[in-house]
Amino acid sequence: MSNRFRGTYAEINLNNIESNYNYVKSLLKNKSIMPVVKANAYGHGVIEVVRKLVSLDVNYFCVSLLEEALEIKEVFPDVNILVMGVVMPNDFATASSNKITLTISNEFQYQGLLEFDDELSIHLKVDTGMNRLGFKDGLVIKEVIKNIGKNSYINIEGIFTHFATADSDEKYYQFQLDNFKKILATIDYDFKMIHASNSSSTIKYEQNISFTTHCRLGISLYGLTLDKGMSLLKPAFKLKTVISEIKELAKGEYLGYGITYQAKENILVGVLPIGYADGFLRQNRDSIAEINGKSFNTIGTICMDQMFIEIDKTIKYNDTVTLFGGIISIDDVATRNNTINYEVVCQITSRVPREYI
Repeated sequence: MSNRFRGTYAEINLNNIESNYNYVKSLLKNKSIMPVVKANAYGHGVIEVVRKLVSLDVNYFCVSLLEEALEIKEVFPDVNILVMGVVMPNDFATASSNKITLTISNEFQYQGLLEFDDELSIHLKVDTGMNRLGFKDGLVIKEVIKNIGKNSYINIEGIFTHFATADSDEKYYQFQLDNFKKILATIDYDFKMIHASNSSSTIKYEQNISFTTHCRLGISLYGLTLDKGMSLLKPAFKLKTVISEIKELAKGEYLGYGITYQAKENILVGVLPIGYADGFLRQNRDSIAEINGKSFNTIGTICMDQMFIEIDKTIKYNDTVTLFGGIISIDDVATRNNTINYEVVCQITSRVPREYI
């Protein structure tokens, strides 16, 4: 018996995710991909995405939160997971008992490690110019490694940095890459894993980086990018709903909260069972949706649970409406909302069921 009683859902194409993974893998030589599945796999549904990737023999994933790692471990206890965000010392024991690898990026965590008395694998985070998380001074990092090394429980598995402008500013990207190389030379430590590239850097630059062992594939795993001309990537997310009610609106009549729309002529209005509580936000008003291969204008203010679309007589109850992922791309929605495609898919809430191809 289905637990879905509303016609709103996200269609996730796992075959496209596999295609994107294989495409990026074909670009790399002797390097491993760590898929980034944080934020519920960028809104695509983490468990099903990980299941698909595990079937492709992927065994190392990246997340942002310890909670996200624990969710994956509950279903896939044998996979390796790196938590890239900050985990405080009082939670090291949870990571240890679940064999989850942590990122150490600041003095407070470092001091906690010196006193930790159980097995724990870590990666060190280097701040090469983004100024968000990480140690900035190579000599400080060298001292950190020296002192952590005295704790036989701690396995220093890897080191990494993160690029701020791999998709937008090649000069600053190169500055960060050079800074990372300089810091690694200062440290002079034999790391099992060294990684720097995000999706953009992986596709554009990773082939020419000689000293890394892994890369982190995030948004492009899901077929999206901030770079131009990457047409071989296949988006995997479609947001769909249905016509749940049809209204006749006479010329001069108003529609919805705030009566922000007034009909200039007699029209037909389709009501859609989706709203901003589902992550399709109010700024999407006055946009376009797809029904039966044709484009129709959305009208009126988007409500918490409903929105409106101007339709014609060919449209019937329960006709499928695609809000993005078809004629209207995810990038179209991002441009309309003055944001990036990451945000469009990540903001679709868990109230919207994911259905998998």
